Amino acid sequence: MDLLLSRYLEAVAIILFAIGFSILLFNRNLMKKIMGLNIMDTGMYLLLASIGYIEGLDAPVGGPNAEHIYTDFINPIPAGLVLTGIVVSVSVTAIMLSLTIRLYSRYHTLNLDEIFRKIQKDEEEGE
Repeated sequence: MDLLLSRYLEAVAIILFAIGFSILLFNRNLMKKIMGLNIMDTGMYLLLASIGYIEGLDAPVGGPNAEHIYTDFINPIPAGLVLTGIVVSVSVTAIMLSLTIRLYSRYHTLNLDEIFRKIQKDEEEGE
């Protein structure tokens, strides 16, 4: 139990990822799937940020006259990965939302089962 309390950020990140994955897996509504994917992203960003942080160390910023040039620093790679992931996530979300709008304007529903039925019906009528 003490290990779980000391690693609460990692536990919250795993819970967020599991919630997002279950939303993505079990819901048929496209908007809910997009929200589930964003919750999964948030869990991954939290996990990367919590792994990259080391208590007691400084951030690797400072100019040439910084007082702590030769001290230990926090690893900046996870923070860079988180920032890059956020940019990619926003772009993917924008594309998914635009495609969802197009699907809704064509099929008048966001339920994937109904969209598949309407696509099959359109294909049968076209043959």
